[in-house]
Amino acid sequence: ASVSKPIASTIVAKLVGDGIVDWDDSARMHNPDFALSDPYVTEHATIADLLSHRSGLATGAGDLLEDLGYDRDYILSRIDQQPLAPFRSTYHYSNFGYTAGGVAAATAAGKTWEALADEALFKPAGMTTASYRHGDYLADDDRAHIHKRLPDSRWAALYDRDPDAEAPAGGASASLDDMLRFLRLQLGDGTLDGEKIVDGEALAAAHVPQVIPGPPASPLRRASFYGFGWNVTYDDEGRVRIGHSGAFELGTGTNISFMPGEKLGVVVL
Repeated sequence: ASVSKPIASTIVAKLVGDGIVDWDDSARMHNPDFALSDPYVTEHATIADLLSHRSGLATGAGDLLEDLGYDRDYILSRIDQQPLAPFRSTYHYSNFGYTAGGVAAATAAGKTWEALADEALFKPAGMTTASYRHGDYLADDDRAHIHKRLPDSRWAALYDRDPDAEAPAGGASASLDDMLRFLRLQLGDGTLDGEKIVDGEALAAAHVPQVIPGPPASPLRRASFYGFGWNVTYDDEGRVRIGHSGAFELGTGTNISFMPGEKLGVVVL
């Protein structure tokens, strides 16, 4: 589910480090088909804006079209019908806004999102089971199945959730071992098993607060932040905690979290 988002921002960081895109490139610079309802936002919304949910696109925009079975191109071609909140001064968690940012980066690289993920991250990092294709997940017999709790408290595998339309935002699948490799890459500043996979400076930008999702409820509460596909918080000792959770209403829960200063990371699938 949405643990796919930090995986996606790591892929975009790879392109940033390679000089193919910049975080502050407008999405439209690389994908002329990108459009939102405000012409100014259409021209100026950057990859950074889309990956930090500050474009003004509403939470849930496009999600119902996905539920009805429409594909990525169809949905992205119609998000310009959604009214926008104020640009860069509001936070609205948007799967298809995030997806538009990933698609812009992939277009700049001349690849589909799925092929870019394989070539930029999964193969170099040795994440052999990882994929943004739902078909790859279904083809593996040794996979987790979405479960629903029945009225008699038994659990049953009743559903399948196909997130291909929003792949950068929610469509990744991988084994626990591969997600631990992904966390080691984050803790290693882009280096894994002695090999530089992603430029450290480009990767660090994803871990830095970019927007405040909402002000603290009281002076006694801390603000929380969002980077590029990562939630960023600080504990009582001032140590940074970086992570993301994910869930599908049909019965999936995931979480990834790490503390760079402690060299500690945890994955729960």
